[in-house]
Formats: sequence, C-alpha cells, structure tokens
Amino acid sequence: MFPIRDHNPSYNTPWVTWALIAINIVVYVMTAPWGGDLRELWLDNALWPAAVTHGVAWHGLFTHMFLHAGILHLAGNMLFLWVFGDNLEDRMGRIAFLLFYFACGLAAAFAQIAANPDATVPMVGASGAIAGVMGGYLLLYPKARIDVLFYFLVFFKIWATPAWLVLGLWFTLQLFNELTSSASGGVAHMAHIGGFVAGVLLTLPLWLRLGGPLFWRLTHGHPPFPEARESQTNIPTVTRRR
Repeated sequence: MFPIRDHNPSYNTPWVTWALIAINIVVYVMTAPWGGDLRELWLDNALWPAAVTHGVAWHGLFTHMFLHAGILHLAGNMLFLWVFGDNLEDRMGRIAFLLFYFACGLAAAFAQIAANPDATVPMVGASGAIAGVMGGYLLLYPKARIDVLFYFLVFFKIWATPAWLVLGLWFTLQLFNELTSSASGGVAHMAHIGGFVAGVLLTLPLWLRLGGPLFWRLTHGHPPFPEARESQTNIPTVTRRR
C-alpha cells in the first residue's frame, strides 16, 4: 500500500519541503549511472557505520540523507515527504522544520550505527529523516485522512484511511522486520525506527504548546481545518467517534 495524498491543507507554500525534494532529485541524477555517473561522489558521501565508529567520515551522517540507491528508492522517499512534509513545515515554520528534518536524519543514522556499529555496507537515503516527519505528523494529526493506494496484481483501490492506522502499521512493520530475519534485505529498518521515534519526541514540545491532550480533544485528532473534514467517504467509523 502507498499513501498518495492527505486531506490536510497547508496554508503556506512548503518551500523547504519542495527544496528538499528538488535537491534529492538533482543529486540522484548527478550520481545515477545514466546521469552524471558520479560514483565516487556517492561512495564518498554515503554513511559508512564502521568508519564513523572508528572516528572518521563523520560527514556521512549528514550527506547520506541526499543519496539514494535507485529510482524506486528515491521515488518512494520523495512521495512520503511530499504527502507529510508540507503540514509539519506549515505548523513548525520553515527554519524549525528544516532543523527538525536534519535532527531526525541524524537520530536515524545513530540508531542504525548503534544496531550494527561494524557494518561495512554503505547506508544512503532520506528515509530516516522522513520517518521523523511521519512520527511528528502522527502526533499532531492522528486522524487526518490519508488516501492510500491498495493493490493486488492488476486490481487496485484508493481508500481514505486515518493517519494513525497508516503510520502505525508502517512503524509496526519496521519493528517486525528489525526483529526478524527479514531485516537483512538491504533496508535500514533501525534507522526508520530511530527517525520515527525522534520525530515524535521532537514534536512533543510543539504538541504541548498547542494544548497537548486538549488539542486532540478540540480537534478530535483531525487537522484543525474545515477543508480536512469534507468528503468523509470510506473513512472507518473510528474516525467519527467523539
């Protein structure tokens, strides 16, 4: 299943989110074999856990967030950032959101290194930072409606699904994969977990300033915009409880 959009308008142009997406795309084109083919740039700026553990190549903690291993890797990450990033940027402010994004990416990197400090396989991708965006989104808008594409072979359907279910299932899947043998598939599940948890924790001060549990009670977990409550078709009844 893939989230393709949310029913949660942002009132300001998400320049930071758009810029992050653009930079990731440009860097991918520069390093892709069919593009600039700058393989050395990719290797030099990936995150090498064993190197960081031994006190070298620290720059990879930051630069790995702008590198991707393939077009599907890039497309999936940018889709999630497109869906969830604008609302956090709108609520946090542009500079705060950018700092939040990088902090989540760093937390994700350190979580992956802690899980496997001697790994000699490079880690790349913005998914740890984007996982933090998803964690923050879940805390602020647990009942926001997410249009999710479900598919099986040639059949597909789009359902509007509450954010707590979409993001909760995603996080549960990361935990399951990390705790089972399927974690060894080239995916940094621990980075996803670390980024997501960091996103929730870093969003807590904002959530408390908004009223904490009172904010949830006033909005019933929905985005506090009239537009977000329109067209309730296909929403599970749990999102309508008071």
